Amino acid sequence: MANQPAIIAEGLRKRYGTTQALDGLDLRAEAGTVLGVLGPNGAGKTTAVRILTTLLKPDAGYARVAGLDVVKDADALRSQIGLAGQYAAVDENLTGYENVEMVGRLYHLSGSAARRRADELLQRFDLVDAARRTVKTYSGGMRRRLDLAASLVMTPPVLFLDEPTTGLDPRSRLGMWEVISKLVSDGTTVLLTTQYLEEADQLANHIIVVNFGRVIAEGTADELKTQVGGDRVEMTVGPGSDITRATEILRPYSVGEMAVAAERRHLIVPVAAGAQQLAAIIREMDAAGIAIDDIALRRPTLDDVFLSLTGATTDAADLTTAPAERPLAGSPR
Repeated sequence: MANQPAIIAEGLRKRYGTTQALDGLDLRAEAGTVLGVLGPNGAGKTTAVRILTTLLKPDAGYARVAGLDVVKDADALRSQIGLAGQYAAVDENLTGYENVEMVGRLYHLSGSAARRRADELLQRFDLVDAARRTVKTYSGGMRRRLDLAASLVMTPPVLFLDEPTTGLDPRSRLGMWEVISKLVSDGTTVLLTTQYLEEADQLANHIIVVNFGRVIAEGTADELKTQVGGDRVEMTVGPGSDITRATEILRPYSVGEMAVAAERRHLIVPVAAGAQQLAAIIREMDAAGIAIDDIALRRPTLDDVFLSLTGATTDAADLTTAPAERPLAGSPR
């Protein structure tokens, strides 16, 4: 059907014992876009991914992926999706080449087709030089790239990435971002769960924020940041400087409630167009004879968003304990 979303879910519910993991979750991803799903540990992100990839059945609600019902059409759907989770699902005792070739054979590709596809994917993910090494010698970033390569053996139109860069170093994370961006530019639809706002900022066309199993906010990364006040100017005045006068100077720049810690001579003021305002603030402080020990412009972080929306930070303890992941029935992954 024309203009049908690649992923749609309405009212998904899932309970583990007494814990409500999903509590009426709604989401929608348009074809050829990235939907970022943000949330602290235990918010329900992984449970949602497991339902959308047929690993779990919902207790209630409805979801379709690539036009197929995740429950009624589960067998047919598995050939239309790829999944790369938080931990690379690769065999450490095989080489990188053998891992990708094996997935192709499990999908019933001929030997020559599986080998050809392995060669293509290893080159695409910059793993040619390591193709004949056993995976136990790979770095974390290399394992993640190999896992993603294996999930793309059948060129699925919809790809689910469940916190794919957690624990990676900055260089490896940037490399994964480049890979994901290229997939989307080629037409793949991606649902990306992450705890990193900057990751969603770089990759996602639309973001939903999940907590306690339901959507509590949605929009673009900039729209979410605006909800917690946009840019912030943080300033520490020098010893002996008049902090009351400094507060008066800052007040006209503020677009929200200012925070003043007089004992530390520290002020935080939410501002609009902070980069343009910073120079003017410094000039006014200098004209008033107020020394500045430190001044910085800061964008909100994911912790700021969650503190504003839920009162919790992203390092909250897990709220749900889901069953261990199992392979897709009738599928190699």
